[in-house]
Order: sequence, then structure tokens, then C-alpha cells
Amino acid sequence: MGAVAMLPDILARPDIWRGDRLAQALLPTVASGFAALDAELPGGGWPRGALTELLVDGAGLGELSLLTFALAGVREAGGWSLLVAPPYPLHAPAWVAAGVDLARLAVVSPASPRDALWAMEQALMSGAPRAVVGWAPYADARALRRLQVAAVAGGALAFLFRPTRMATEASAAPLRLQLAGDGDHLAVRILKRRGPPLIAPMSLAIPRPARLRRHERPLASRPVLRQFAHA
Repeated sequence: MGAVAMLPDILARPDIWRGDRLAQALLPTVASGFAALDAELPGGGWPRGALTELLVDGAGLGELSLLTFALAGVREAGGWSLLVAPPYPLHAPAWVAAGVDLARLAVVSPASPRDALWAMEQALMSGAPRAVVGWAPYADARALRRLQVAAVAGGALAFLFRPTRMATEASAAPLRLQLAGDGDHLAVRILKRRGPPLIAPMSLAIPRPARLRRHERPLASRPVLRQFAHA
């Protein structure tokens, strides 16, 4: 009887879920801004305190627009966000138009991929930023385990971009999405979640950032964001 009585408590744990339904995670979540996507995410949004892996090839497909609603929410809650090793200079006007406060957005440009993983892990572990977005194309399974542990410890939103070839490799991230261009939309396939697999991909209408006009200088040459480098 004692074991039976404990079953509801066991099923209520955030790391336990039934295979035929989405986990009703006790972890707090943040809405993605896309109702169709939130309906397929455990808890109804991006998880705090867990690593979300985003697999995509190239850039400019709208992959960052998938996150800006959540990052704007971080700003509204009084928190700040950190970007680690973005592959290209950021277009500040587009981030402002998406509702992201540049005064609460910092960028770290590490000297090596190893330093990028270190910076992301330390930031997540500290709990100081409420959202951490990193690019680590060469991260291995051990690095992902460390990032997941750090995300749990700090309780922040944690997003990691890696190339789609990593889809077949093991990952400690509880949530894995594969992204691809789909005309004016973004095709999103949920590869892994706490719940049953999602067979068909979804197509999301993604707002495209404004293109950099000729008279505007790149962000790297303007002191708009706080940028740091880890030697």
C-alpha cells in the first residue's frame, strides 16, 4: 500500500512523465509567443532550469525570432539576457523592434569554442542572467551534460544552437528542436521532449528582422550592446 500511495508523488516529479502525454512539469516555463508551439511544449512554453537545444544549419532563417518574445519577457520581469559566441554581429534595431532592451542584453565573444562553453556554463550556474543563449557547434555529449546541470542549478532559460548533423547524437537536453527555412515560415520539428514524440513538423510564421540599411554601421562598430571577451 505504501508504494501505491507514493505513486502520485512520484508522477508529480518534474523528471517523471507518462509516455502517452506531455509532462506537466513543475519547472516554470516562459511562453514562446507562438501558440501552436507552446501547445506542444511541456508546461506550455520554454522551460526554465533546463537546457533547450536548437539544431539549425546556417543563420538568418528566423531562428532568433523564435526566442525574442521570451527574451523580451525576461526584460519585462527585470532580468537580463546573455548571448555567448553569436556567429555574426547582431543587428541592434531588429532586437529593439522585437522588444528586447539592449541595456539588459550582454554579448560574450570568447576566444575559442572551449571558452564559449565555459562562459555559458558559468553564466548558467551563477543564476545572474535569466536567459542564456549560446552557439557551440562542436559541443560534445559531456559538455551538454554540464550545461544541463548548470541550467538546473541556476534556473534560467538556456538555449544552445548546434548544427543539424548533431540530431543523431545523444544529448542531455530535455528539449531538442530542429529548425529549417520554410519560405516565409520556420519549420520546427520537435526531436525530443518530455512526452510522446511529435511526428509531423510545424510551420511557424516568423517575423523577419529589418535588413541593415546601407547608412547603418554593423553593431560590432557601434557601442550599442555591452560586449565582453573571455581570454
